[in-house]
Amino acid sequence: MIASLAHRVSGLVLVLFVPLYLWLLHGMTGSPEDFDRVQAWMHAPLGKLSLWLVGVALIYHFANGLRFLSLDAGWCESRAMMRLSARIALGIALLAAVLLVILL
Repeated sequence: MIASLAHRVSGLVLVLFVPLYLWLLHGMTGSPEDFDRVQAWMHAPLGKLSLWLVGVALIYHFANGLRFLSLDAGWCESRAMMRLSARIALGIALLAAVLLVILL
């Protein structure tokens, strides 16, 4: 149940960041001043935190989405396997969180 709720929250985070994605895309393809502004924002602490949050949400949502697809296909439907697959999806997200901290 917690994995399902976290999946919904990560999807909500991804949807709420769509305006940010569009602003970044516009800044990267706009004028040189826009590009410089976006670059400065991305290297600021708030920009790095936002990119980290979106990255972790994306990885978790993807990993847990694959988990739900396997459950819908009828694989790993036992209670123990569902818990194990939820832990694996969470582990993948935690690993991605650490990697993103290093890379950002």
